[in-house]
Amino acid sequence: MQLAMIQDAVMPLEDLPAPYLDRGMFFGDGVYEVLRSYEGKLFALDPHMQRFEESLEAIDIRGIDLDRVRRHVIDAYAQSGISEAKVYFHATRGQSARDMTDTPGLKPSFFMTVTELEDYSQEKDQGIPVWSHPDWRWKKCHIKSLNLLANVMARRDAHRRGGREAILFDEAKGLITEGAGSSFFALLLDVGGCLTLRTSPLIANILPSVTRTYVLRAADNIGLSVVEESVSCADAIQAQELFIAMTTHDIVPVVRFAETPIGDGKPGLVTQQLMSEFRKFVG
Repeated sequence: MQLAMIQDAVMPLEDLPAPYLDRGMFFGDGVYEVLRSYEGKLFALDPHMQRFEESLEAIDIRGIDLDRVRRHVIDAYAQSGISEAKVYFHATRGQSARDMTDTPGLKPSFFMTVTELEDYSQEKDQGIPVWSHPDWRWKKCHIKSLNLLANVMARRDAHRRGGREAILFDEAKGLITEGAGSSFFALLLDVGGCLTLRTSPLIANILPSVTRTYVLRAADNIGLSVVEESVSCADAIQAQELFIAMTTHDIVPVVRFAETPIGDGKPGLVTQQLMSEFRKFVG
């Protein structure tokens, strides 16, 4: 008899609930998206759906009706009645016995949650500490894959040290890539003494963040020069200002990098300008 066990319960394999035989659980064989709402309105649904489609194509998951996913997102959010919500959804290659090769005729699995966002106002008002961590992720970070073990390990390490986010760096080059769940930005003086916004260019080891796109638009709107070039941890601790950006929090000031205060240890004026400008996109 083929058997399965969940916690302490043993059962015939054929009685195992189908989600336990999902390729997402066995291999992380799937992709996901996260978007949010502001004051009862979903934000940036189109670019999130575009990135979801690109991730599906990148790992060759077929059979997902993207228009249907869009309707599911809109309908589920409307049913939730939550003003400030986080919408998470993922698709996996499907459910089958554990085998790395494809099973013919697999039907993709879809899962979604709509939950209330935490109140991040204190973090945004006061700023957060961050810690650096080696970037142990795979080489295809532009795919929003379910394989997030390296991200989890990095953020757990940062939390143990008192940080709110882990800032990942390439061990070979010493350059910052991005946060465990965020994009990373530094405000630095260039050789002419002008303040510039620095962030990593979008290459294969960087997730093409939707929020990042809006941050760069906000920077352009306030006349801030942007340079898409990675910085080192040593550059970061010398920065005038630092901040991170992610879907659920948008822009969050960074006031301490490891043990080093950034600036005067308070959210910087330019970061606050960018936060105000970002809010115009969601009004």
